Amino acid sequence: MSLFQHAHLFNVELELQTVLQILYCSVCLSDTPNDPSDFFPLSVHYQERLSAAGRTSGGFFKREGKAKDHEVLVCRLIDRPLRPTMPKGFYYETQILSWVFSYDGIHSPDCLAITAAGIAVALSEIPNKQTIAGVRIGLINGQFVINPTTEQMENSELDLMMAGTDSAILMIEGYCDFLTEEKLLEAVEAGQVAIREICKAIDDLVQNCGKKKMVDAINLPPPELYRHVEDISGDELVKALQIKEKILRRKALSALEDKVITILSEQGYVSKDISSGVTESLDDIVEDEDEDEVIVDGEVDEGDVHIKPVSRKPPRQLFAEVDVKLVFKEVSSKYLRRRIVEGGKRSDGRSTWELRPINSQCGLLPRAHGSALFTRGETQSLAVVTLGGYQMAQRIDNLIDTEESKSFYLQYSFPPSCVGEVGRIGAPSRREIGHGMLAERALGPILPLEDDFPYTIRVESTITESNGSSSMASVCGGCLALQDAGVPIKFPVAGIAMGLVLDTQEFGGDGSPLILSDITGAEDASGDMDLKVAGNESGITAFQMDIKVVGITLPVMEQALLQARDGRQHILNEMSKSSPPPSKALSPHAPLIHVMKVKPNKVNLIIGSGGKTIKSIIEETGVDAIDTGDDGMVKITARDLSSLEKSKTIIANLTMVPKVGEIYRNCEIKSIAPYGAFVEIAPGREGLCHISELSSGWLAKAEDAFKVGDRIDVKLIEINDKGQLRLSSRALLPDGDSESNSKPQSSGSTKEKAPQKDDLIKMTTRRSKRKKQSEPSEAENATMKTLEKSAAAPATSQGSETAAK
Repeated sequence: MSLFQHAHLFNVELELQTVLQILYCSVCLSDTPNDPSDFFPLSVHYQERLSAAGRTSGGFFKREGKAKDHEVLVCRLIDRPLRPTMPKGFYYETQILSWVFSYDGIHSPDCLAITAAGIAVALSEIPNKQTIAGVRIGLINGQFVINPTTEQMENSELDLMMAGTDSAILMIEGYCDFLTEEKLLEAVEAGQVAIREICKAIDDLVQNCGKKKMVDAINLPPPELYRHVEDISGDELVKALQIKEKILRRKALSALEDKVITILSEQGYVSKDISSGVTESLDDIVEDEDEDEVIVDGEVDEGDVHIKPVSRKPPRQLFAEVDVKLVFKEVSSKYLRRRIVEGGKRSDGRSTWELRPINSQCGLLPRAHGSALFTRGETQSLAVVTLGGYQMAQRIDNLIDTEESKSFYLQYSFPPSCVGEVGRIGAPSRREIGHGMLAERALGPILPLEDDFPYTIRVESTITESNGSSSMASVCGGCLALQDAGVPIKFPVAGIAMGLVLDTQEFGGDGSPLILSDITGAEDASGDMDLKVAGNESGITAFQMDIKVVGITLPVMEQALLQARDGRQHILNEMSKSSPPPSKALSPHAPLIHVMKVKPNKVNLIIGSGGKTIKSIIEETGVDAIDTGDDGMVKITARDLSSLEKSKTIIANLTMVPKVGEIYRNCEIKSIAPYGAFVEIAPGREGLCHISELSSGWLAKAEDAFKVGDRIDVKLIEINDKGQLRLSSRALLPDGDSESNSKPQSSGSTKEKAPQKDDLIKMTTRRSKRKKQSEPSEAENATMKTLEKSAAAPATSQGSETAAK
C-alpha cells in the first residue's frame, strides 16, 4: 500500500512547524514467500529528490542515481527500528520506498521518514507486532526540543535520533559534545513521551483504514524440531561454545551443524520418546508356523495362508534443511545465553564486565602522516591519517542550495578477509558507511578549530580482523593515529560495545537484565542489544543502540551506560600505554600550510582576471594550492618552506596598502608615456612618475633619460581619490625638489615598504618542528636589517637595495 503523507496532517503529534514537507512512502510485498531465513527479507530505499528544493543536479547527469552517503544513513535509521517488530516466520520479501517530494528548508526530513515508514507498515498487511515512530531531540539553551529546525540545530549541544513504540525504545543514535550519561537519559525520556503520543495517533489511524494482517502467512518450524536438535547436539554444542578462539569455535559449530542437518534432513531421526516405547526388537519377532492364523468370514481359522507380523520399528522423521538451520542457530544462541547466565562466564572465559586484552602501536607506516594499530582481543583496526589542504575536503551535495564541504571525514573499510571469508570488493556497503559515520562523529568533538589547525584531515580505518565492536576499535585507533599525525586533539576518546541478556529468568536467573561489556560477534548475534558508546570519563561524544527485542526500558539503558563509562576509562588507560607511543608532532612528509589575513577587497588582486594571477603564483613558486575566502583568509599549501616563503612574499606585495612617504627601491619601469613613466613598486602595483618628478633637471621627453626595463628608486608622494599612485624619483635625488619633499608624510616615510600588521596577519606555519611564534624567521631577520639600514641612511643615498618584504 502507499501513503501520501502531508506533514501538517500530523502537525499536533509531530510538533512540526511546516506545511511544505511532503514524503511519499510505499510498502510492497512479493507475491510468494522466500525461502525461510534467519534474516528478515526487508529492503529500504530513501531518496531526496532535488526538485523538492527547486534544484537540479550539478553534474553531467541531471537525474538522481546512486544513493548518497547521508541517504544511506537515513535508510539505516528506517531499517533498524522496523526489523525487531517483524514476526518470526514471515518470509515475504518486503520493500519500503521513501521519497522526499517537497522540502521546506526548515526541518530535516530524516525523522519524518522514520515515522512515515512506521505508518505505512502499520497500515499494510504485514503482521508487525507494534507501531513505531521516530523523533529528533536537540538540547538548546539547556532545554530539550522535539524535532527542532535546522537553524536551531546549529546551536544544539545534542543531535539525538530516536525510534520506538508506545512502551519501549528500539533505536537511538546521536552525537554530542561530551554530554553526561544522566543528561542523555533525560533526552531519551523526553523523546519517549513524544513517540508515545505519535504512536497513539497512528493506532487510531490504523483502526479506521488499516488492512487485515497476513497472520496466516507466518510459517514457523515444527515445535518438536527444537527438542530433536537439542537431543542430537546438546553435549557437543556445550563443548563447542567453550572454545575461546573464534575460528576454531566457528569450525566446530559448522561441523556440528552439518551433522545435525544430515541426521534430520537426510537420514531421518527417531525420537527418544518414540524409541523408548518399543520393548520388542526385530530379532524377537519371528515367523512361527504353528501359530499362524487365517481370518475367514471374520473368524480366525487355521489354514495354509500365513500372515506375517508387522514390524514395530519406529518411523524416522525428516525435516526441511532450512528449518533445521534456523532451529540450530536459535538453539546455539539459547545455549550461549544459558552459559552466561548460569555459569557467569562467556565463551572466552571473561566475566560480564571484563574486557578483552588491549594492545596498540603507533607510527607503523613510515611514509604516512600518522598511523596506529589498535587490537582488542580478536578485533583489530589499522588507522591511517592523511593531512592536506582545502582541495582535499569532501564536498557534499544535499537539498540545501549551498556548496557544503567537510574538512574532516573518516572512511571505514571492512574487507571479507577480516572474518576469514572470500568476497567481492567494490563500493562501500551500507554497513561500512554507517560504521564510518559513527566513528567520525565520535572523533569530531576532539579536533581543534580550523583556524588553529588549518588542515583537512582524512582518517582511514581498515579492519584487519573482526570479532565484534570493529567500529569502536576504529574510534580508538583513529584517536591514536590523529595524535601520531601531530593533530592537537583536545582529549583522547575511546569506544566500547555493550550487550544484553534481557530474560535471565528463563535460565535460572533472578530475572534482572545482564549487561555485557565489550561483546564479541557471537554475543552480538545472540544477545538482545547492541549499544556502542564513545567518549571519555567526562562525557559521551557518540552513541548508537540497536534493540533486537521489544522491551528495553530507561533503567536498563542507564545501567548499560554507566557500565560503558567504566569500560571507556579502562580502554583509555590501556591506550596511554601504546608502544611505540604517538609522536604528537607533524610528520616531515605532511604539507606545510600557512594562513594569512588580507583585506577582503584585496582578494581579487590575488585571484586576478579568470584566476590568471593565482595560477601564475602557483606555477612560479611551486606551491600545491592557494585558497582564498571572501572574508580575506588566504591559505597556502606547500611541500617545502622555500616555495611557501616565495608565495607569501608575492601575496604580501600584491595586497599591501601603500602609504604616502614610503620609499621603494630598485623598481622597474614598465612603460613610458609622453607625460612620464609607469613604475612597478610591487607585483601588479604600478604608479605614475610624472616627467617633472623623474629628474632634478628639465626633460623634454622621458625617453631621453630612461627606457623600459630600467630600475629606479621612487617615493610615494600622493594617492588620489581613485587610488592612483603618484611617485617621485626627484625627491630622492641630492637636489630634490623642496615641493615634493614638503608633501605630507607618514611617520614611516624614511622606511622602505614592509607589510603592515593591520593588513597582513601571519598565522602559525605547521611544521614537524615548529618555532615559537615570537621567534622571527630568517627572512624576517633579513627584512628587519634592511629596514634599519634604510632608516639610518641619508636621503641622498642611491643604493640599489632590494625591495623589502
